[in-house]
Amino acid sequence: MSVVEVGDTAMIETELTQEDIETFAALSGDSNPLHLDEEYAATTRFDGRIAHGILTASVISAAMTELPGSAIYLRQDLRFENPVYPGDIVRGEVEVVSREGEDRFRVDTKAFIIEDDERTTRVINGEGEILSIADDIS
Repeated sequence: MSVVEVGDTAMIETELTQEDIETFAALSGDSNPLHLDEEYAATTRFDGRIAHGILTASVISAAMTELPGSAIYLRQDLRFENPVYPGDIVRGEVEVVSREGEDRFRVDTKAFIIEDDERTTRVINGEGEILSIADDIS
């Protein structure tokens, strides 16, 4: 039984810290020096360490938990548009845009860096498909 409806939206904000980046590197095995070595990262086009793209995308996944019921990822396509630096506050957003079956939905997914009260920078743009189920499954 689906509980999500077309038009539903959700969002969540979180700060991505250097500790988060280091923990993610340890858990994922992605030890790219761009994420962990300030001296190396300072020599790149990013001028310093940046968060893993997939770590940043996890903020979108966290936003999914704010949709009604339970949303289970079936597919996600992402475009990484801008880097995220340690200490950036990232907002993940999800919008249910169409029904693709009885309990399947297409979602627009985005992530932004919160610059201040008036400005944001989009860092991820994408779309996915979710399975929507009620929380009270036996």
